[in-house]
Amino acid sequence: MRILGIESSCDETAAAVVEDGERVLSSVVASQIAMHTKYGGVVPELASREHLRAIVPVVREALTASGTRLEELSAIAVTVGPGLVGALLVGLTYAKSLSFGSGIPLIAVNHIEGHIHAVILESRRDGHPVEYPALALVASGGHTHLFEVREGFRYRLLGKTRDDAAGEAFDKVGKLIGLGYPGGPVIDRLAPFGNPLAVKFTFAKMKGNTLDFSFSGLKTAVLRWVETHAMEEEIAGRRALLRESPHPTLEQWLSVTPQRTRDLIASFQHAVIHELLARAGSAAQEIGARALIVSGGVACNTGLRAAAAGSGAGYPVHFPSLGLSTDNAAMIAAAAFPRLARGEFSGLDVKAQPNLALA
Repeated sequence: MRILGIESSCDETAAAVVEDGERVLSSVVASQIAMHTKYGGVVPELASREHLRAIVPVVREALTASGTRLEELSAIAVTVGPGLVGALLVGLTYAKSLSFGSGIPLIAVNHIEGHIHAVILESRRDGHPVEYPALALVASGGHTHLFEVREGFRYRLLGKTRDDAAGEAFDKVGKLIGLGYPGGPVIDRLAPFGNPLAVKFTFAKMKGNTLDFSFSGLKTAVLRWVETHAMEEEIAGRRALLRESPHPTLEQWLSVTPQRTRDLIASFQHAVIHELLARAGSAAQEIGARALIVSGGVACNTGLRAAAAGSGAGYPVHFPSLGLSTDNAAMIAAAAFPRLARGEFSGLDVKAQPNLALA
């Protein structure tokens, strides 16, 4: 059984064909990073326009690469939320059109659930399936959530960010210190060259739900550090490097980043990773988790992967491959298989839901 997945919630237009919930036959992603980089972040209207340009060729390429004809599909799965409403509408409208024209059932999928299924898909394929109950940490530029995942893919929200998402904090700090957009990957490249304990960062104690996250205070602490250490000229040098070379090498980044700034970068990343894993560990203990799932764009972070592997948690920690960590359509197709098995299809009146929750 094959499902075509379509994803367009933010700035990647993606399509994929997944077979039997485990085998990715094709996964095509058209990224918009190059366009949004000059604006320092995703511009929603531009993202929607790029989705309109890319959606047809991306879906066509996914079908061709998988050797699948439209009539061979068991269902068409599409992201309906959360995300940017204009971006969501492009993928959803095209999926509806394909469903209407072919008579193939439509399945609406939650983007966050897709990130969880990216891990479940690969763990099954690799012969090490996730055991339940599991604790899922979904961390990206738009989301930082903790979910209890039980048999039958039932979810319970345990904690979430009250302000900035973890990936958003990485990118904002990266932009602040002249690393461009997206700043998270550059921070991860430079962090091993600094002392992670050089700058002491603290997090406010959360009132109410102690499993919630808050990263805005950390971002402000970095801003104050930058102001105190008069880094204007240094930051200008890194921005000049980006203008001259849009994709600097590691050696180029190091040449314009003094040791004190490397220490700041390493300390910032260390603080974010500690906060993510500490709250995930507390949540896992609370529910008696038998596995930890870490997914979303922040799951690409090598520091996070190394810290999770060496945490001695007492249960397996599952990360997706790098290709399925960031937004993709294979995870959307994978999340649709349980609904296909239950015959839970969506009508053509299904709407985009930019604030869709997972519960």
